[in-house]
Amino acid sequence: MRMCRVVLSSLAVVLALVVGAPQARAQAATSESPLVAEVAIGMDFNVGGNVNSGAIGRLNGLATAILPNPYGPVYGTGFQMRFGAGYKLNDLNELRGIFTWQRADAELVRMGDIGPSSLYGQYSDYQSLGLDFGFRRYFPLETHALRAYGEATIGAAFIDNIDVEFAAPQSNQVFQNTDFYDRSAAFTWSLGAGIVFPANKYVDITAQIGLRFVGGLAEVDQFAGTGLETINDNSARITFPLVAGVRFKFP
Repeated sequence: MRMCRVVLSSLAVVLALVVGAPQARAQAATSESPLVAEVAIGMDFNVGGNVNSGAIGRLNGLATAILPNPYGPVYGTGFQMRFGAGYKLNDLNELRGIFTWQRADAELVRMGDIGPSSLYGQYSDYQSLGLDFGFRRYFPLETHALRAYGEATIGAAFIDNIDVEFAAPQSNQVFQNTDFYDRSAAFTWSLGAGIVFPANKYVDITAQIGLRFVGGLAEVDQFAGTGLETINDNSARITFPLVAGVRFKFP
């Protein structure tokens, strides 16, 4: 798969940097371990992507029109948690490996129309666990206690399957346990910028904003031949994470 080749190539680059890290670290005058650990939590604000695209076809033999539903109205503001480690090449540059867990609760939304009735949908919750590798660059500020940073990562996220329950009240119909997306492995990238404030010699407080992209979900074939096949198109998601955390350094 193309995604796998991209991730493996990126891992090769990271490993090459790690091999060269001792020489770079020798140039940095520091008595600390090059290893750091970090834990952060925050909110995920949806800024792009559709849970489902629009389509016209037939469902249960009835003419059906499905409206596009962005992630925002369906999942609202989600929760994000990160935990991982970094390797300091020197005082300003750091390689990173981070697990990112995202979760969002689903709301009841209007999906469109089926026959004479409005069609409503209740999605299952969104959950994903991603492994990201990247690079962080620190920038000293005039206020010596603070440092700013920018970072970029790429990786893969494993997303739970998503079901949806349809209801057409005027037609007195409910379609239960509808499999909408299979469990998915999706390519991810993220960009971030933040501030580091030292709490003591070995503990820093961090705050970060950024963008995170999670690729499209694995579609199912239940809509084959109904004209509704395009409902699963363009399901990539973009969020605006706002997170705060703690960074641990070691002697």
